[in-house]
Amino acid sequence: MKNSLYIISTLVLMLTSGWIGWEGRMLLSDLETKVITKEAATKVNEDWGNIIIYTDEASASTYGTENTLTAVAEIKPGMEIHPPHQHTAEEFLYVIEGEGTWSINGVESEAKAGDIMYSRPWDLHGITNTGDKPLRFFVMKWDNKGVKVPVLKEE
Repeated sequence: MKNSLYIISTLVLMLTSGWIGWEGRMLLSDLETKVITKEAATKVNEDWGNIIIYTDEASASTYGTENTLTAVAEIKPGMEIHPPHQHTAEEFLYVIEGEGTWSINGVESEAKAGDIMYSRPWDLHGITNTGDKPLRFFVMKWDNKGVKVPVLKEE
C-alpha cells in the first residue's frame, strides 16, 4: 500500500510538472528584482526530510524562465525525495553538504559536497542520501520562455 502511494504521488508530481510546463504558462507572472529571505520562504517537512522553497514552480517565472523552482532540501540518511524522475525542465542540483548517490539515466555515481548535477529536459535523474548524516542541496529548475518544450524521445 505504501509503495502504491509512493508511485502514485511520484506520477502526480511528474504530471503536474508537465502540465505546468505546457499549459500553466499563462498563470505565472515574472518575479521582480528582490531578495527572498529564508524567513519568507515556504518550509515543508516530509518523511524524507525537509525543503525550503524560495520560488515555487507552480507560481514563479522570471524574465527568461517559466515554472521556476529554487529551493534548499535536506534528505535524511538512507532516504530520497523520490525515485529518479524526468520532466520538461532543465535543472541544476548543487550538494552543499553530505554524501549520496546520483542516478543519471540509469547510471549511479558518488555525490559529495561541492558537486553539481545538470539535467537536460527528459533525462532521468535523482539523488539518494547514502551517508550517515543529512544531505543538503540547492536546486534550481526551470522551463525557458521562447524555447519550445522538448518532446520526450521514446527509447
